[in-house]
Amino acid sequence: MQASSLRRWALAPALVIATAAALALALIATPAAGEAHVTYTVTIENLTAGQPFTPPVVVTHSSDFDIFETGQSASAEIQAIAENGNNDPLVALIGGSSAVFDSAVGTAAVLPGETATLSVTAPAGSLISTAMMLICTNDGFAGLDSVTLASGSQTIDVNAYDAGTETNTEDFADIVPPCQSLIGVTSDDEGTGESNPALAEGAVIAAHAGIQGGTDLTTADHGWTDPVARITVTAAAEASDLPTSGGPPLESGSGIAWTLYLAIGGAMLIAAASVVFATSRRAVR
Repeated sequence: MQASSLRRWALAPALVIATAAALALALIATPAAGEAHVTYTVTIENLTAGQPFTPPVVVTHSSDFDIFETGQSASAEIQAIAENGNNDPLVALIGGSSAVFDSAVGTAAVLPGETATLSVTAPAGSLISTAMMLICTNDGFAGLDSVTLASGSQTIDVNAYDAGTETNTEDFADIVPPCQSLIGVTSDDEGTGESNPALAEGAVIAAHAGIQGGTDLTTADHGWTDPVARITVTAAAEASDLPTSGGPPLESGSGIAWTLYLAIGGAMLIAAASVVFATSRRAVR
């Protein structure tokens, strides 16, 4: 065997060792297959005297997801809620986003003075958002915009927003039908659950000016003073490990054990490579 070939053969084990070491370090740095998620109880209280809410949508997510922002144009999903009480587009958006951890949707309208309670999970320190329509408005809604989840319990009072997508005619003909029955007001207008292009406003999300006493709505029956809702988010005392793809499921608190397991595996690879290296050196001599 030529000297150059011998040198290449002698260097091969060194490359094996270097590769094994890099692999071991990469494995040790790999995050645990399961990430601790905290369960949060979300209680939404309707503080108004005359504005029922549609079933609320609650979502936990990372900073890569956003459902609305004041001063910006409303998304089609928020428009659907604020004008027509339609949660389906937002639910579909949530279901297709990898930045979402969990979500929940209420099952009934939240009447004045009543509460709705939902549960969601997320890693500690994630964000939470909510949205629900003020039913007796053209395009009014309320909700949380990417609030950081905290340990223990946090209470946030939220004001009403105007989606800026429909002119506030305050006419039952332009407002979703449940408004009349939920408040106990009767009218010859059936109402509508569809957006009317003739009323399109093209503004941005802003603080709602409240009921002005237009065609059908009255301040006494449908008005409010901010805040319109009180949202309390309470973290459960314990966390649960939700398994993710790409690794074995972990028992609670086993992240350190998983890291040690990988470290031991890496050390074994390095040891085996060292034996090969020593053997090759003897062969060269």
